Amino acid sequence: MNSRKIPGLIIGGHKAKIPIIQGGMSVGISLSGLASAVANEGGIGVIGASGIGMLEPDFNTNFMGANIRALRKEIRKAKEMTDGIIGVNIMVAATDCADLMLVAVEEGADVVFIGAGLPLRIPKTLTQDRLEKVSTKVIPIVSSVRAAKIIFQYWSKKYNQVPDALVVEGPLAGGHLGFKKEQIQNPDNALDKILTEVISVIKPFEEQFDKNIPVIAAGGIFTGADIYKFMRMGVQGVQMATRFVGTHECDASIKFKEMYLKCKKDDIVIIDSPVGMPGRAIRNQYLDDVFRGIRKPFNCPWQCLKTCDFNEAPYCIAFALTNAKKGKLEKGFAFAGSNAYRVDKIVSVKELIEVLLEEYQKAAALQE
Repeated sequence: MNSRKIPGLIIGGHKAKIPIIQGGMSVGISLSGLASAVANEGGIGVIGASGIGMLEPDFNTNFMGANIRALRKEIRKAKEMTDGIIGVNIMVAATDCADLMLVAVEEGADVVFIGAGLPLRIPKTLTQDRLEKVSTKVIPIVSSVRAAKIIFQYWSKKYNQVPDALVVEGPLAGGHLGFKKEQIQNPDNALDKILTEVISVIKPFEEQFDKNIPVIAAGGIFTGADIYKFMRMGVQGVQMATRFVGTHECDASIKFKEMYLKCKKDDIVIIDSPVGMPGRAIRNQYLDDVFRGIRKPFNCPWQCLKTCDFNEAPYCIAFALTNAKKGKLEKGFAFAGSNAYRVDKIVSVKELIEVLLEEYQKAAALQE
């Protein structure tokens, strides 16, 4: 066996040729274009479901209907463009979480990645019996060993089953983070440390249910050498998002991508999101205004997140991210991972995957 060759990734019968999952970037950044391109290269392409209906004409007046319609369209488009594995990323905190999960299952998404909260109860729209019959696999995203334990123990007792895989996202990720602000720099919360603990917690469940449960590393993974490092630690796959913004196929506007190309390390900041979590973003004039206490008045047509107190929020994060996707950066900002400043050019997804695989093989060769 060639130890330099990158292994595949199996999640509940779905076999990806390479163990790379493109992180689901919501509010229009990863749609069918990016997801299908990644799937065509043997990875798992993921459509971000939150705020996906932004380009539908009735988004402001029929938020849930627009999201449902748009997610159906994007899954169908992706499946027309690839025979590879297509996933959907959904937030537990979203008010339309259950509806979007139902759409993902109905449209035959291969995997549903679910984060921003603990996915404990199966939505009433989806019976356990139905979930067991479909090929869609529900994969939680966690940021602590405690969250992993709670989910696996709950599913085990309540449903007599456990997830087919688990994504562990560290504090270097982009967008909303599963950590309090003061926890982000704490070495105890480094991805390496959390992963080691999670892998040991999952082992008894693998034995109990007699199945392999891949642990997938996420947050701050940027190079093929990073992939190799985490695979050596015992993970079976990685999730990467930031690096895929720098591709032609990424569904964001060119102005959004240029934010990544132009930013410096010091421009990447932690913000207090109106939804009650810290987030990582690229600093710009809009965020400078927010930091100075300037409110951005808005009417909330959606109530899209359960955790958002829209009456007190200084700005609407959904409006801000929607504007950013469209390239209107004076009215919004770009979420980004800690390594966004390292994105220095726009390439095709095919080129990016080739570079990552080369870097992986070089790192493996150095260990021989």
